[in-house]
Amino acid sequence: MVKKIFFQLHWFLGISAGLILALMGVTGAIYSYEQQILKWMNQDSYVVHIENKPKLTPAQIFQHFQENTPEYKINSITIAHDASASSSVNIVKEGARRGKNIMINPYSAEILPEIKGQEFFQFIQQLHRNLTIGPVGKQITGACALILIFFVLSGLYLRWPKKHTIKQWLAIKPQLKGRNFLWDLHAVVGTWVIIFYLILACTGLYWSYDWWRSGMFKVLGVERPQAQMQITGSIPKGGQNEHKPEHQGNTERTQKVNSEHSAPENHDKKRENKELSVETIHIALNQSWSNFNEKIGRDYSSLTFNIPKKNNNEIELSFVDATPQHERARNKAIYNYQTSEVTTLELYEDKKLNEKIMSSMLPVHRGSFFGPVYQFFAMLASLAMPLFFVTGWMLYLKRRKQKKLTLAAKNSVSNISIDPNAKPWLIAYATQTGVSEQLAWNTATSLQEAHQPTTVKPVQDLTLDDIQQAEQILFIASTYGTGEAPDLANVFAKKILSTQVDLSHLEYAVLALGSQEYPESYCSFGHQIDQWLQANHAKSLFNLIEVDNANPKDIQAWNDALAKATHLDLQAKKLDKTFDTWILSKRTLLNPNSLGAPAFNIELTTPLDIVWEAGDIAEIQPGNSAERIKNFLKQYQIAENTFVEHLGVNIQTALWDKNLSTEIEPFANMEHLFEQLSDLPSREYSIASIPSQQVLRLVVRQQSDANGELGLGSGWLTQYAPLNAHIALRIRKNESFHLINDNRPIICIGNGTGIAGLLSLLQTRVRHNYEQNWLIFGERQQAHDFFFQETIEVWQRMGMLKKLDLAFSRDQAEKIYVHHKLTHNADELKAWIANGAVIYVCGSIQGMASDVDQALNDILGTSTVDQLRQEGRYKRDVY
Repeated sequence: MVKKIFFQLHWFLGISAGLILALMGVTGAIYSYEQQILKWMNQDSYVVHIENKPKLTPAQIFQHFQENTPEYKINSITIAHDASASSSVNIVKEGARRGKNIMINPYSAEILPEIKGQEFFQFIQQLHRNLTIGPVGKQITGACALILIFFVLSGLYLRWPKKHTIKQWLAIKPQLKGRNFLWDLHAVVGTWVIIFYLILACTGLYWSYDWWRSGMFKVLGVERPQAQMQITGSIPKGGQNEHKPEHQGNTERTQKVNSEHSAPENHDKKRENKELSVETIHIALNQSWSNFNEKIGRDYSSLTFNIPKKNNNEIELSFVDATPQHERARNKAIYNYQTSEVTTLELYEDKKLNEKIMSSMLPVHRGSFFGPVYQFFAMLASLAMPLFFVTGWMLYLKRRKQKKLTLAAKNSVSNISIDPNAKPWLIAYATQTGVSEQLAWNTATSLQEAHQPTTVKPVQDLTLDDIQQAEQILFIASTYGTGEAPDLANVFAKKILSTQVDLSHLEYAVLALGSQEYPESYCSFGHQIDQWLQANHAKSLFNLIEVDNANPKDIQAWNDALAKATHLDLQAKKLDKTFDTWILSKRTLLNPNSLGAPAFNIELTTPLDIVWEAGDIAEIQPGNSAERIKNFLKQYQIAENTFVEHLGVNIQTALWDKNLSTEIEPFANMEHLFEQLSDLPSREYSIASIPSQQVLRLVVRQQSDANGELGLGSGWLTQYAPLNAHIALRIRKNESFHLINDNRPIICIGNGTGIAGLLSLLQTRVRHNYEQNWLIFGERQQAHDFFFQETIEVWQRMGMLKKLDLAFSRDQAEKIYVHHKLTHNADELKAWIANGAVIYVCGSIQGMASDVDQALNDILGTSTVDQLRQEGRYKRDVY
């Protein structure tokens, strides 16, 4: 059985990942000889005519560039020992972290032709590493490298013979025919390349996954160089090849210097560079060139001088031995040109084997670490990768054809049809603002497309008989307030979830919606449903899935889990989150000199024909302030206005709506960075206006965290977004807070910015001349916090507000809140309710809404309040 499972996995992964691995193998083989090919193609750049005079010294080269091309900022100068080899100068280039290498004639400093073929190898490298499609491709190739390890190990297990001979393991049998020959070719050649593929896969994963890279450092007992991780293994931009020929001396120090030139937080280092005079640099280069060879006492094939940036009498050098182990076997030194002493010397040959491996991952990966013979055979093994894809597919097709023939023989001309007795699905949702309902219908659509019968119901319409008669049920439940059920689901929670019933026949799954900004009550109602089902012996199809703020990844996990549990091909249905463009046309402070946080009247307009109803919600996509983006760029050493190629915009524009508080792992390039950055979560606000007013009004109070930093939405709308800026906004239907469409009385209760949701309701009532309106509003001080006072007083004078009760808590010694007004007017409240009144509550859940709910239960009785909820006469929009 184990062997059968491994076989199924082996061929399934082979036909799905084989093509990618074949492509990776061919491109890897080409790329492994990049240096040799480039040198062969560019003899006029790498080889010069030997002249009867010494090569120019580093100081002379530096002086030449200062006089002739002062615009070049030199990072390093490399001199090759071979008299016919060109020298090179590494200069700063915008967008290239490692700078740009310029090949020069070592006798005249004349710039030699640019290296031809670099663009081709960059394309091959991108194809090899990420299929040229950025982060998605990187994930694909990384997964394929893991699959290659599985192929090696499972293939070895599957072909393990009963009798072991060298011929059995390593000899191809050409006398075999057909499928037997294909299998023998596939298995024997696979055995030949086992070692190569294991090394290629294990080292290739070094650039794919940070967790794998960390594991390699731990397993080999080498301390990970954290400060260098954004450089190691990265893919350069700006047209420069990452892996330079050894005499070019593109050292780690040079890379670090380049990063300093482009990072905004290194202005102090730049100033130090300016303070270092040209004369001092000349002295450093002259003294080092004259005395270093004598002090070091060993031959080299190339010597690189990194231009000093600090006035500390030291210069960093790196050199490659006359006969190096491989192209990356560099030695490093720090030389004090004032005292003529080598203060630090790190020889590659002195490193332990494990340190050599971890500091030379690219040579290990392409084989040069083990010598030219191994590198050649590793290249051949890479080129053989398509062989396994082709033979594997041929074996699969032959096996598939045989299965079809066998099936046809058994079933003759029978047609495959959908099971007409498929068990129906009951999908129940508990929603407050409509998200759960949308997800419920999306799930139902996916199941219907898979030919499954479905019924969708809100939980308030669900009876115990419905649950007992169902065989399969899916619950999609939001959590509201401080961990309660949504208002309409309150009776379900009280009556159904308190019963005991045998549900051992029932299979179920729960999708729980919530927000991790409220960790104490996160997804609690969904968990409550799940616990009740478990307690009554229902069988879960899979564990409860939590959704944080309608996160698409969480929703996808629900679809994937459902597809896996049902063995159905379910197409994922995403929540519609397309934002429209609005213009921030007006922003005014509503409560100057208030004891509370500033609250603003926000007005937005759009040329689009967009309508909404009173009670609907505006969902906005907040953005980051310029200062926050600047600090992020400084923290991660990213130059301002860096162009993000895969997005086609500069870095500031690309970061405006990204979550910059995410922990970022060292990134190789901009694609890798943005792969880690999720979008900022959206923010919701009650709409305070109606479409006929031709403006969308919000009431937004500034919220601050413990560090005094403004909240995402409030900071964006009230401070960071400039007037006339574009605001990403979409209208979301909030049917649970929609206004009744008749002239029954309404009671509007709210505090603070909750006036917004109540204003839209009252505006609509005024337009219809419905006069039976009672407003109860509370804030701190009437002199400073009576939001929209003029409008409310005009309505009162017009007779549109039959009753107005205000509770300004700080205007008297004893604090008075809106729930006190309800208690003081208990008899009138009962009379309004008896006359068919509908209650609307808008504002903060903490304090106001909870206290109002308690007051209503005390005055009217719990059963009456529950009945009002069920009848849609007690509606809340609280936060």
